[in-house]
Amino acid sequence: MSDNTTSPQRILIIDDELNIRKTLSMCLEAEGHDVIAVGNPKDALAENGRRAFDIAYLDLRLGTADGLELLQPLLAEAPWLKIIVITAHASIETAVEAMRRGATDYLPKPFTPAQVTLAADRAASLRALESRIESLRQDAEHDHPAAALESASPAMQRVLTQAEMAAKSDAVVLLRGEHGTGKTLLAKAIHEWSPRAAKPLTVVSCPSLSGPLLESELFGHVHGAFTGAVKDNPGRVAQSEGGTLFLDEIGDMPPELQSKMLRFLQDKEYERVGDTVTRKADVRVLAATNVDLEAAVKEGRFREDLLYRLNVVELVLPPLRERAEDIARMAESMLAFFARRDARPHTGFTPEALEALTTHDWPGNVRELRNIIERASIFCSGSYLGLEHLPETLSGPRATGPELGDPVSLEVIEEHHIRRILASSPSLQEAADILGIDQATLWRRRKKLDL
Repeated sequence: MSDNTTSPQRILIIDDELNIRKTLSMCLEAEGHDVIAVGNPKDALAENGRRAFDIAYLDLRLGTADGLELLQPLLAEAPWLKIIVITAHASIETAVEAMRRGATDYLPKPFTPAQVTLAADRAASLRALESRIESLRQDAEHDHPAAALESASPAMQRVLTQAEMAAKSDAVVLLRGEHGTGKTLLAKAIHEWSPRAAKPLTVVSCPSLSGPLLESELFGHVHGAFTGAVKDNPGRVAQSEGGTLFLDEIGDMPPELQSKMLRFLQDKEYERVGDTVTRKADVRVLAATNVDLEAAVKEGRFREDLLYRLNVVELVLPPLRERAEDIARMAESMLAFFARRDARPHTGFTPEALEALTTHDWPGNVRELRNIIERASIFCSGSYLGLEHLPETLSGPRATGPELGDPVSLEVIEEHHIRRILASSPSLQEAADILGIDQATLWRRRKKLDL
């Protein structure tokens, strides 16, 4: 084995010379890579369609065929593929043209085993770097302070310990917990702790798309599969090859798609929408839900066999109200994050503000805490955030409100309920959806209640 630290890659060799195919295969398999070798363009395209490869070694002379003509079809099927062009007829012109068409590297014949493995290492490092950049881009888009996973709570520490242990395996992990408890952050951490960390992590939100569109997003589609399918889409499963697929809010997955997901979890097989070719994928699955899946099974909304297949490792994230020892530290960490991000002068909280934060019941959990700290940061121009910068629901020693059955008017109950939903929702649209009203109606009620 070489000294590189790259993980095993799936490699496709395309060369019409049997001896070259054998030599390359032996060299790369000795490094721990999974290798398939073919001798013509037809077989190359067929293999590239069946499996998701990380790297391809492509000869420019394939009998009477031109290897350059294969570059675009290979990349159209697998945009992430790193193609290393090999040829006995090396020239600056062919190298430039190969790079222009999407090749990653260029290897002239004759080559040594060291040159072959070095080219594979470079391609694997580039693939890992692109995956890392994509992960950082997603983090930047969501603007999530990472403090939520640091904990002094024994309950949360147990979850984190179990998550680290589960990360070393390929077992399906089901993350349960209320909205805003940090399930997505924990899923990302499990991926980073796993042997698959150098490969992609892709996230699919199950409630965000209808059944047919969610199936296309997951498994991909072929050109013409439905109206608007103007080109092939490999899908998130293929893009996750060798890495991790995170299914967020899987309890909301449409029933018609659950059987296909069950098959994929069991056999790692699937078909793209509009296609009959059965494909395989090496993908680890994580899932999250705040839905009572057992109740959903009894109501016929969720398959019992899918629940069993998902629930290999179950991790339940405790709500923030059960992690009181974490609230002050998390609030200070979040405040520092927003102060850096927005160039604000904040250095901490007044004792009264910190008391209000630590005694609130946090129905919206970490997400609600984040929203409140971000809002307070915006309205505070000094060093310390005080009670005056926090919502009225936190201004007392404990933010409690009327309960059903209390001798109060419906208007008071409605106001308190709207306040709680707004505090725990990341957007007005989600709050309106939870309340069962449209966004315009919610806007008018907020204005009436002076929220």
